[in-house]
Amino acid sequence: MSGASSGITGARAGGQAMGGSFSTSDEDRNPELRPIRAAQRKEEVWAEALSLAGDLPGWRVLSADEARGELVCERAGGWLAPASRITLTFEGPAGIPSTTVHARSQSRGGLPGLARDRARVLELLALLRRRVG
Repeated sequence: MSGASSGITGARAGGQAMGGSFSTSDEDRNPELRPIRAAQRKEEVWAEALSLAGDLPGWRVLSADEARGELVCERAGGWLAPASRITLTFEGPAGIPSTTVHARSQSRGGLPGLARDRARVLELLALLRRRVG
């Protein structure tokens, strides 16, 4: 696959949708779906992401492990579009203003969720980009 769809996967078993997943990639055609690179310290970007995920309607934080640099959130769904689990990972040297944030969305069930997972990553990353630049 090329560019925009390289981070998308989906599966079917017995004719039933198994959901899908999407991960940010430097090769994505849409720059908004590439990992965030911020000229801020990792702990500052982490705090902004944690605050954002906790404040957004329809979102909740499932786990937050700052030491590992992993924030797991859930975006509520509905009958045809079940909830998605979005995992953010944070990389950057200690004390240096340089952080990279990767995102991955996974969903199960409902209608095929390729576009849904992509849209949910975009929803969160667009707002985080505004906060951390």
